[in-house]
Amino acid sequence: MQILLGLIIGAVIGIAAHFSLPHRHLRGAFLAPLAGAAAAGVVWTAATWMGLGVDSPILWLVAVIAPAATAFALVPLVTRARLARDHADRARLGV
Repeated sequence: MQILLGLIIGAVIGIAAHFSLPHRHLRGAFLAPLAGAAAAGVVWTAATWMGLGVDSPILWLVAVIAPAATAFALVPLVTRARLARDHADRARLGV
């Protein structure tokens, strides 16, 4: 049940990434929160399997760093890919 803490933290960090990075109209609203929640869930699960508890600051640190790194790395990649594909489509159509 405590994994919900990690999932919520990851989703909130993903929301922050979505709204702080440019070109948000080119990607879905759920991409960054979902990526952040997934990263936090994986890291939280791995850390608890290694024996870390909720009282460990390392668990909280990785639960914040992993979704931030994932969301802030994935969102620009997806945005650049979308911009490149749109540019290629416009060039192909002659617009």
